[in-house]
Amino acid sequence: MRIAVTIFLTDETIAPVRLARELEARGFAGLYLPEHTHIPVERTTPYPAGGDLPREYGRTLDPFVALGQAAAVTENLGLGTGITLVAQHDPIDLAKQIATLDHLSGGRFTLGVGFGWNVEEAADHGVRWRDRRELGRDRMALMRALWADEPTAYEGEFGSVRASSAYPKPVQKPRGPVAGPRTLIGGAAGPKLFAHITEYADGWLPIGGRGLTESLPVLRSVWADAGRDPAALQVVPYAVFPTPGKLAHYAELGIEEVVVQLPPAGEAEVLGALDAYAEYL
Repeated sequence: MRIAVTIFLTDETIAPVRLARELEARGFAGLYLPEHTHIPVERTTPYPAGGDLPREYGRTLDPFVALGQAAAVTENLGLGTGITLVAQHDPIDLAKQIATLDHLSGGRFTLGVGFGWNVEEAADHGVRWRDRRELGRDRMALMRALWADEPTAYEGEFGSVRASSAYPKPVQKPRGPVAGPRTLIGGAAGPKLFAHITEYADGWLPIGGRGLTESLPVLRSVWADAGRDPAALQVVPYAVFPTPGKLAHYAELGIEEVVVQLPPAGEAEVLGALDAYAEYL
């Protein structure tokens, strides 16, 4: 089983270059970074985990800049977002960022897609909360048009793009309905999420990895009903605090990659956590 990590990198934590080098030297599979552009101080949206919102949420580094640094100092380390709030981006700009990072890293990028939890953050980006899922879906379709081998126009509910010359292209070739880098969608199990996964993704990024015994067979059924190759479905439990029993359970479910959670801390604490997690490699 491949073991990757995620961490809230901030202006107060270990630096991306140092962390990436240490991950590759130890044999970890990848580095996934979250995204928050800002956290409005005056907000009514509760923190999903309960209690006060942790300090690191408002100090998060831009994931694409940080992953670009990580890509430059590694050769094999996977690079991913967990997750990109696609609805909060201009899709033409985002398509260029993603394709550039994937191209420069030799195809090592995984696009984790999410729909967010912070209503006020999304509103500042002009996103109507009730539209965020369909807006994200529309923007993914527009990006696929820009990533197509031939100039391809797109006209959607929320945006459009003319047939265009748009390079570089993501390294991975289209597979079924999916184009672009490996794409995983995060979120809680349910019909809407699973419909999005089967339509335009390679798989699921379930945060915490709970309830997979019940939900994974449902996703596999929906996936097969949509005509997708059962062997192609990827499920990557995300932000997991691992134990031997938990990882053994994932292996029994056919899961091949897990993303474990690192503390948002300085070098000494983060490297200590890596040493502890190394037993699972």
